[in-house]
Amino acid sequence: MTRPKYDQLPAADGGARSAWGQFGDDDCVGTINLQTPERIAAAAQLVRRGAVFSLNAPLNLIEPPMYDRGVDRRTTLETRPGRTFDDVHDNFYPQATSQWDSLGHIAFDSGRFYNGASTEDVRAGRRNTIEHWAARGIAGRGVLLDIARTAPAGYRPGTSHAITVAELERAREAAGVEYRTGDILLLHTGFLAWYVEQDAPARKRLAARETLTAAGIEHSEEMAAYLWDSGLSAVAADNPALEVWPPDLQPEAWPFGFLHQIMIGQLGLAIGELWWLADLAQDCADTGVHEFLVTAAPLHARGGIGSPANALALK
Repeated sequence: MTRPKYDQLPAADGGARSAWGQFGDDDCVGTINLQTPERIAAAAQLVRRGAVFSLNAPLNLIEPPMYDRGVDRRTTLETRPGRTFDDVHDNFYPQATSQWDSLGHIAFDSGRFYNGASTEDVRAGRRNTIEHWAARGIAGRGVLLDIARTAPAGYRPGTSHAITVAELERAREAAGVEYRTGDILLLHTGFLAWYVEQDAPARKRLAARETLTAAGIEHSEEMAAYLWDSGLSAVAADNPALEVWPPDLQPEAWPFGFLHQIMIGQLGLAIGELWWLADLAQDCADTGVHEFLVTAAPLHARGGIGSPANALALK
């Protein structure tokens, strides 16, 4: 079946377009369906040096945690003195650091989640939860766009800079890559590397959703169309929400004032946030190679809403 362009998708409320049913009426995987065996096998051919880059920030790097999420408390248990240790994690928020949002994380509108799932479907763990990705794994060709290096003069990742489609295209052209169906797009905004240099008062400001500011992709239908038409299976960035923060949650701005509602709720796009991309971005700049194999293993947590990224890039 030929995959429709964004403007060929059925119309949804608010002027949006809907990908519900594109992968089947019962689908809970969304654009991860585009990671076919043939595309994954082709992506594996990109591993030439054997270089491995962890894309996972430490669990406690974001402190205090953002968006009212709690601090992970780890206790080491010496279960057999001098012989055996175990860990216990308490108050663990899977989305407090480098993470995936499942398709059950954000609804398009109240009670309407991706592919027509209801609030109760998600609450009961019947549809759109993280185990649907975990059961199959995530793998494919990764492409890094280095926004931090190609952004306009005066760009600062800790401000509410809305990255436009034109800026993404400039970074893509600088990287010398063309999108292929099933790609995993990584956006290096520079936010997380900037964050680790901030003092305690600045981190406290960034922790609260009311005072957080961060660069990210713009809230627009043009951006939604760009992501869909590029054939991406997933998009991840090193900022808190992938999109620029804060969003516009006023009723008159719905549904494009907060692009999560479209990306997750209508298009079924896999989203990653707060990934550690600084080392990979540096290697891409040094070598001129901006494509690689990406693998990720979300937690196989039945009914889970999010997961640590557990992601690697291999070159």
